[in-house]
Amino acid sequence: MFAGTRIRHKLLFYYSLLFTLSLSIGFATVYVITRDTIEKNIESELHNTSTTIYNLVTTSLTVSIKNYLRSAAEKNLQIIESLYLDYQNGLLTEQEAKERARRVLLSQTIGESGYIYCLNSSGIVVVHPQKTLLQTDVSEYSFVRDLLVKERGYLEYDWKNPDEKKSRPKALYMIHFKPWDWFISVSSYREEFKGLVNVDDFRQSVLDVKFGKTGYAFVMNNEGKAIIHPKLEGVNILTVEGLPNEYLASILEQKNGRVVYSWRNPGETEPRSKLCYFSYIEDYDWIVGAASYQEEFYGPLRTIRTLVVVTFIITMLLVLTLTFKISDSITSPLRNLMEKFTSASKGDFSLRMAVSSKDELGQLAMFFNRFMEQLGDYSSNLKQQIQVRQEAENSLRESEERYRSVMEAAADPIVIYDMEGRVTYFNPAFRTVFGWRLEECLGKKLDHFVPRENWPETELMITAIRQGTVLPATETKRYTKTGEIRNVSISGAAFRDHLHQLAGSVVILRDITETKRLTRQLMDIGDNVRQTIGQDLHDDLCPHLIGIGGLVSALKTTIKKNNGDGERLAEKIVELIGEATSKARGLARGLCPVHLVAYGLQSALNEIADKTQLATNIHCSFSGDPSLKIHDNTLATHLYYIVQEAVNNAVKHSGASSIDISLEQKDEYIHLWIIDDGRGIDDKQQGKGIGLQIMKYRVLVIGAFLEITSQSESGTIIHVFMKKSESMHP
Repeated sequence: MFAGTRIRHKLLFYYSLLFTLSLSIGFATVYVITRDTIEKNIESELHNTSTTIYNLVTTSLTVSIKNYLRSAAEKNLQIIESLYLDYQNGLLTEQEAKERARRVLLSQTIGESGYIYCLNSSGIVVVHPQKTLLQTDVSEYSFVRDLLVKERGYLEYDWKNPDEKKSRPKALYMIHFKPWDWFISVSSYREEFKGLVNVDDFRQSVLDVKFGKTGYAFVMNNEGKAIIHPKLEGVNILTVEGLPNEYLASILEQKNGRVVYSWRNPGETEPRSKLCYFSYIEDYDWIVGAASYQEEFYGPLRTIRTLVVVTFIITMLLVLTLTFKISDSITSPLRNLMEKFTSASKGDFSLRMAVSSKDELGQLAMFFNRFMEQLGDYSSNLKQQIQVRQEAENSLRESEERYRSVMEAAADPIVIYDMEGRVTYFNPAFRTVFGWRLEECLGKKLDHFVPRENWPETELMITAIRQGTVLPATETKRYTKTGEIRNVSISGAAFRDHLHQLAGSVVILRDITETKRLTRQLMDIGDNVRQTIGQDLHDDLCPHLIGIGGLVSALKTTIKKNNGDGERLAEKIVELIGEATSKARGLARGLCPVHLVAYGLQSALNEIADKTQLATNIHCSFSGDPSLKIHDNTLATHLYYIVQEAVNNAVKHSGASSIDISLEQKDEYIHLWIIDDGRGIDDKQQGKGIGLQIMKYRVLVIGAFLEITSQSESGTIIHVFMKKSESMHP
């Protein structure tokens, strides 16, 4: 709305608005703070006065009741002392004196249902209006014990008569008459105290409480009758016409709190706003309060209001005059500067302004001159920079196009992550292999396509990337979108930004599922060929050699019977055939170690342990879980060769004295352990031997995991574990 308005008018408006708001806020703040302070002081004074009156009345009531009970007790003590004197003078027997004393005591009531009773120092009731309590031991009550100790004084307690369902608060005053050992107790229920109170004892104390000019205190009962009031005492306020009866009824209903109402005292023509704080005395069903007119407290506010208005008018007149003066001293030089800028916008960078002062406007003129000089230089430099930048942008665009073309043409899936592991790009080959579209994964992590059992090596790869090292090719597994598991070889490296800070990583996931399947098929074919050869050796060649051995044995017998010279030669032939049969069996067992054993893998592993111990004198043992049955002959064969390779390495290289082999199942996994107590594997050689390479390859083929733990002079632990499958169970 001020886009076309001059600065002079804007300054006038803004200064006026600023001072108006500032003064309004300042004066309003002062006024509100003053008003709140006054109101808080009023309410605090009234509240404190109400509390003081409440305490004064309750204390006065307690003292009045105490005085009443004490007066009754002392009066009855005088009567008993008079009867006791008659007994001493021989006018009455002691029994007659006590009987008259009982009648006098029992003939009196305190309030509506209060009474007088007597106890002796043993706590036995000797005088009581209820005959069922006479001669009753009440020393078990705490207030009775207090009576017996104090002998004289005021006491409050709770008491339940035999014919009542619950106890009620009660008070008594007690005096001890020693000649008869009577504790004279004048008692009354607290709920009946209001009938015993003498208002004259404290009326003047309440009326003397004053605050402000006309503030006063009052006491009224629950029916609206003014018990203590400076003008309406003894009057039922609810029945008086012209008084705010609805507010007084509200006070009787609320019993505690504050109320603001209009009140007109007798003799006044107009009602005035009044503030009242009040409290409830439950025992007497009384309400005590303190009230005062609000106008008596708000006099200073009217003075402040008048002062604020006058100050505001004077200040605004000064502001308007000063604003006109200031605006003219600013707008004239600015108008000249605007004209110069208009000329400079047409391309004339030679314009300059005259510097006539050293204030901000003079400095603005100097800055304009300097700006025009630099603007001329920047104009020429900018043209050159634009040309250079255009060439750089064209080169960068060509480089990005080449980079994207290479990525999209790559046959292997390629993923680019930021340093938080979120996807920023992957090529079409990734969607082809794994099924996810780039829009589904952009800006998200791909944790969901990592199988749980492959997280250990995945975390190692993540650590390598975060350290900025090159990630060597690592075989692992990943899920596709359909839940299929693919074997992949992962490699990659981190890249840095223009500040040489790690900015992300490029990861290549080569799908080797088909390669591993073909490799396994080749190994299975090799194993099947070995098994076929072993079966043929065992089932064909060995019986054949055994048959030949039998015929030669028969030939030997025939030659021996004929006393021929060929007996020794025939015996040698039989020996050689026997050795050939043993070697054929050994070859068959080596080529088909599990299939040829009736009891499967565990029997074959036990045979490895026995043969090792027999051939090397190294203690070698096997322990297996009898309930674990592996019916997949290919899986059993690989496990057999893994154990055989591990045992051979331990025998040849570790110098071990003990080798333990164990096969067990825990939860969803089966575990194979080969543990020796040798010298361990050298860190430089670990993982480089052909035997260990073959073991690792067999582990990958069967989908298992391999852990090798080796310490110098502490031996080596080889741990193979894998998930159980249906082929492992009958």
